Amino acid sequence: MEVVKQTDDYKIMKKRSGRFGVKNKSGKWINADEKVKILLNEGLIKVTEAKAPAEEPAAEEAPAEAEENTEEKAE
Repeated sequence: MEVVKQTDDYKIMKKRSGRFGVKNKSGKWINADEKVKILLNEGLIKVTEAKAPAEEPAAEEAPAEAEENTEEKAE
């Protein structure tokens, strides 16, 4: 692993796989949200927001068909 950046609080290393590892000043690995926050602040990664699940078009068409059927029965 090569050291990308070293500060007083942590050390950022790049693994051969291209992923980053972060160790705190006592030598323990930092994981999860804290690691992501550090890498974002250093500009080493970009986080994209998850897309909202697409709504099914069939669900939107079903009520429209039901309305048409009720209009035909009324006539």
